Amino acid sequence: MPITLLPASAAAFAPRGTPNIVLNSKVDPWLTATLKRINRVKRPLNSVPQHFRCLTETLSSPSAIWTLCTLMLPKAPEAELRKDQDPLIEALFNYQVIYIEAYVVHVDMVSQNEVAFKLTPETIDSLVEYHKDVHSVDTAASTWSWSEKDVQLKKLQEDFVQAANKFVYRTNAMALEGLEEDGAGELLCGRSEEVKASIMGLFLPLLPPPPRLVDVVRPAPILPSSTGAENWWQQSLTPSHPTVMDSWKVLPSSPSTTSSGDSNTNLWATSTTTSDSNSNVWASSTSSADSSSSVWTAMGFNEQLQLPSPTPSYSQPYTTACSSPPQYYSAPMSTAPIPQLPLPSLLAQQQCSASAGFGGFEWDRYQDFAMPYAM
Repeated sequence: MPITLLPASAAAFAPRGTPNIVLNSKVDPWLTATLKRINRVKRPLNSVPQHFRCLTETLSSPSAIWTLCTLMLPKAPEAELRKDQDPLIEALFNYQVIYIEAYVVHVDMVSQNEVAFKLTPETIDSLVEYHKDVHSVDTAASTWSWSEKDVQLKKLQEDFVQAANKFVYRTNAMALEGLEEDGAGELLCGRSEEVKASIMGLFLPLLPPPPRLVDVVRPAPILPSSTGAENWWQQSLTPSHPTVMDSWKVLPSSPSTTSSGDSNTNLWATSTTTSDSNSNVWASSTSSADSSSSVWTAMGFNEQLQLPSPTPSYSQPYTTACSSPPQYYSAPMSTAPIPQLPLPSLLAQQQCSASAGFGGFEWDRYQDFAMPYAM
């Protein structure tokens, strides 16, 4: 699209001057008929220069003011408007009619085939007054207050003054068909609605600043007060989903220390007793093991997992359930051989003395064959 150059009179705050008119080498018949209709004095229109002279004199006349459209706007801010049951009375007292008038500054029938209009100073003053007294008050009342609200409102008014003085309406050159005597005229074919929409588009709202983003300060993670190995051991052994197991499925890995100590004491005491005492020793050892087994059975599976740090003297209990590494800690397996003891029925065939033994196992050397779970 070629660049359209407007005359200096179309610039903002520029005074009115002679319109810039460019005609084609052949004048359109509708323009000739329009010029003959508005001229009171019959003048010849047989050439392009004659059309140019007649059109320039007509549009340069001080009375050549076009009415582009009319606007009905409130007389006062919304809070000051009169309220009445009769809408006709309410419209008469609360609204005013502003005529949007302009004059022709440019006519191009060669490249763009358009005509340009610029607002008159009286129209600009009416629009600026309405914007300052009514529009600015209403838009300020409809927005919340902030520190720079007055500055933004003043800037909004200054921008409107600039926009109103720069406003130029361009339309097809056929709009000159609405030309009347003395150069005045009105827009035809619904072009007034286009002007009205363009003028109302100059009234911009007062936009408040966007809300500031507040950074969410998250508290620093609290470190544990105690970093000892005991807390870590208990936290690592606590299962997320405790598994309930039957007591008959858990086999005791080793009897308690107290039971082992009692058994050793009983064994030491029975080394100086008779064969009947040896039978009691075997019975007491069996009962000690049974009591230790009942103790391990009474304990829950979770209590076994929360024991303090395991020592190599304990062996891992055997179970048919599968445990994941985070839920079960396995200690090193004890590989010490367990000596084989004879059955109680064979004890009657042995002689009871200080050096008597179970199939070659002398009680004098019981320390050499200590049980692997003895402390």
